Amino acid sequence: MADTLVYVGLGANLAQPPQQLERAVIALQSIKHTSLVKVSGFYGSKPMGPQDQPDYVNAVAALHTRLAAEDLLTELQKIELEQGRQRKDERWGPRTLDLDILLFGHEIIQTERLTVPHYGMKQREFVLYPLAELNSDLVLPDGTRLTELLTTVPLNGLTRL
Repeated sequence: MADTLVYVGLGANLAQPPQQLERAVIALQSIKHTSLVKVSGFYGSKPMGPQDQPDYVNAVAALHTRLAAEDLLTELQKIELEQGRQRKDERWGPRTLDLDILLFGHEIIQTERLTVPHYGMKQREFVLYPLAELNSDLVLPDGTRLTELLTTVPLNGLTRL
């Protein structure tokens, strides 16, 4: 299988979020048949959903992988669990670590476990701005240019840390 360029969103707002992201970046480097290409800077962002939780720290990582998308998802979920992630029914609640496949090459994937491109990425400043730092010329599988999205999505308090 050929290498696929993948973008993964990283987020945390519990248990020392910057250190959670740093540990996650190290863990990403240990995924078999996968290499870390680059990581954006870390950004502070307001929580989505319930506001009675700490602010988030977010970043985006670029990876090359020979794994299938769902196999990569399994590896990412293992990293989340190793860093104390507890899966609850609460959407947008606080978490030690969240790793989301944002883009998997130019593939469009819809399975029970995985939706790529990530369903909310076009509206999320904490995804788009770090992604632009890695690849400002990016074009999504549907033909949307990242630069166009950046003109429509405000910073909403996003700050580079």
